[in-house]
Amino acid sequence: MRKMPESKRTLPPTYLLGSLAATMGLHFFLPVRLLVSYPGNLVGVLPILFGIGLNILADQLLKSHNTTVKPFQESTAIVTSGVYRWTRNPMYLGMVLILLGAGWIAGSVTALIPWLVFGVLMDRVFIKPEESMLASKHPDKWLEYSSRVRRWV
Repeated sequence: MRKMPESKRTLPPTYLLGSLAATMGLHFFLPVRLLVSYPGNLVGVLPILFGIGLNILADQLLKSHNTTVKPFQESTAIVTSGVYRWTRNPMYLGMVLILLGAGWIAGSVTALIPWLVFGVLMDRVFIKPEESMLASKHPDKWLEYSSRVRRWV
């Protein structure tokens, strides 16, 4: 299998936007059982805001440690402070929370399907390869960090 050039790879924010579109599409065109309606659906704003905040904080931390934010580039450091004390993948967790909030706002069962698919996809396509790279580049620090901090939460 030929490796795709980095510039041609689809990045997580594109998956997020596609999943948000799928969330709304499924809700409007295939709504299966309404789980929550107005005003209870507005609770979905909370995970969206928390998810956005996680992404901003994680991005700032990576940049302050002069390491890449892009998943296919080699990391120069393992960041273990800030939000990285609680989760090894705050940016992916933030995106999952954004999708969960959007699905909750939509309110139907089908609107939550992209949330689950996205989480599994991020784990398989991005997180596992990233963690393998970190383990090979920073073996001692990775072993200590990964034994102390969970992948998601």
